Amino acid sequence: MRIAICTDAWHPQVNGVVRTLSATVDRLAARGHEIELITPGQFLTIPLPGYSEIRLAMAPRFGTRRTLADFAPDVVHIATEGPIGWSARSWCKANRVPFTSAFHTRFPEYAAVRTGLSADHFWPLMRRFHGSSRAVLVSTPTLADELARQGIHHTRLWTRGIDRQLFRPGHEPLAQLADLPRPIMLNVGRVAIEKNLTAFLDADVAGTKVVVGNGPDLARLKAAYPDVQFLGALHGEDLASAYASADVFVFPSKTDTFGLVMIEALACGLPVAGFAVPGPLDVIGKRGYGPRDDLPMQIGALEDDLALAIQKALRCDRVGAAVQGARYNWDRATDEFLAAVSEALEPVREREVA
Repeated sequence: MRIAICTDAWHPQVNGVVRTLSATVDRLAARGHEIELITPGQFLTIPLPGYSEIRLAMAPRFGTRRTLADFAPDVVHIATEGPIGWSARSWCKANRVPFTSAFHTRFPEYAAVRTGLSADHFWPLMRRFHGSSRAVLVSTPTLADELARQGIHHTRLWTRGIDRQLFRPGHEPLAQLADLPRPIMLNVGRVAIEKNLTAFLDADVAGTKVVVGNGPDLARLKAAYPDVQFLGALHGEDLASAYASADVFVFPSKTDTFGLVMIEALACGLPVAGFAVPGPLDVIGKRGYGPRDDLPMQIGALEDDLALAIQKALRCDRVGAAVQGARYNWDRATDEFLAAVSEALEPVREREVA
């Protein structure tokens, strides 16, 4: 199959979207599919205002259309709702080429946090963008239900995976964490306002708080919280060692659609503490016994009070966490992706959506 994947998020960005697409592209190519990537690196870019780590393609429409026309894909997957995504959507509609899309990011909620406007202002744009898609790929059933309430009904499940050779228990301790007072509470991810990090940093709990990652709020938070260990970005073995060296993983975000770092932490044997919101609920479960409430041991704790969740998660089962985390599989996720794009090729009644 000839599959074009169009995304406004790609290397050198470090986030769940990029990691998901990278893992999927590698497996698609290994299975013999022809893949064409359209990413910001192919265009002149400008930094996203207030978020210089993310660069947006400037006027990508012509280049996107030319690349797609030259490649002649059987199907297009549009990963993001940015300039490249809109350009690819326009080409697909003009040339009657089927496409799927993905809902990786709660853009309305992120925009609301950054603008002060209600998220309701941004949902009509999402409905328009995804309306012509043959399938909207989502990471969890909870997210599918949420989109249905917003008028986006044609969703398909596309789960996530981990590198099970890397994310596992038994790593050597990370040197930077070796002599810190216990318990060590770890957060990994983008250091940005929408991640709700202050809920973690303000939590009244004993021990040492550690933040791994970069982002626009890093300098401000380092100045405001001098007792917190900010390690910057870690990758590969160092990242896995950080997970394995900590005592609890703290995930304070209320806007993530999934939270890939949670399953990486679990796979390293690290229980998770967070809020009882979509994302954590789909990984940890309301009572901490998994999303179907059927695990024999607790792998984390979700509470309205994050400090209480941390205290409960510290008592959870590390072996059980590792077993649950290892269940997430990129090959199975790739099967789901292929099923969705293959279904998009089937004849359907034409839907005229602007």
